[in-house]
Amino acid sequence: MQIADPARTIRAAAVLSLAALTLAACAAPTPRLATRLPEAGGAKPPSGAGGRYKVGKPYQVGGVWYVPKEDPNYNRVGIASWYGPQFHNKATANGETFDMNAMTAAHTTLPLPSLVEVTNLENGRKVIVRVNDRGPFVGDRIIDLSKAAARELDFERKGLARVRVRYVGRAPLGGGGDLGVRTAAAEPAPALPAAPIPYSQLARATPPPAPAAAPPVVPPAPPAAVAPPAASAYLPPPGAYRVQAAAFGDRLRAERALDLLAGSGEAVIEPVETGAGTLYRVMLNVSGDEGRAWAIRDQVASVGFADARVIHPY
Repeated sequence: MQIADPARTIRAAAVLSLAALTLAACAAPTPRLATRLPEAGGAKPPSGAGGRYKVGKPYQVGGVWYVPKEDPNYNRVGIASWYGPQFHNKATANGETFDMNAMTAAHTTLPLPSLVEVTNLENGRKVIVRVNDRGPFVGDRIIDLSKAAARELDFERKGLARVRVRYVGRAPLGGGGDLGVRTAAAEPAPALPAAPIPYSQLARATPPPAPAAAPPVVPPAPPAAVAPPAASAYLPPPGAYRVQAAAFGDRLRAERALDLLAGSGEAVIEPVETGAGTLYRVMLNVSGDEGRAWAIRDQVASVGFADARVIHPY
């Protein structure tokens, strides 16, 4: 009978253990590492190929008339939406090809193509886009942006955003790439001075401290007659049209409406006494041109005052 060599037995056991560990390692799952980073979905400039300059004649959509025109002072606040795959690679209103990944937009009346600055009032982000199509024709929306532009303004997921649209100028024609468009991050908010006392808190304002020494007592003077406020303080010049944006029973709501109408013209609050109390009408004074009065009425309605109406001269 041969006696086993202890050293040989230990070496054999070590080899078997190593083999078992190797098999176990092969059976264990290996981690999967990403082979590349996610692709950046950056916007690109529109080509402008095949486009032509046009203003266009008045047209009607859904019972509403639109009058295209040159408007270098265009500066409005309203609702923006966006459009994408359903119109991708289709012709725009001026003959260009719509690219949802390019910085473009549709507008109902501005000349084509043109450049506008769009500011998302909800987050401060701002872009300049090329207007080369007509639309939108839904509710109070004032501009329809491409998917890329909506992404730059950070409302692609939300679908709608409150924006300010300002006309910049005509966009160049041609197919060499339009560098007139650009994107920009939100600008830092400027430091604001201390806010004045709100109108609703004027009655609760702390009165000034009393003087240290009381003044000498003098006989009171007879009260001076106080003339009532002139009724014409809120009336326009004779023969001028006005636009009533809205009427409120609360003065604070009327003041908020004034802020929304900052870009529509000179607006005032006209108090009117009624049997039930005071009615605060938000009015815009216009010239004697009735056509301009109706244009301002449409502008006011696009901001969100759908019941705005033209008031004829007295």
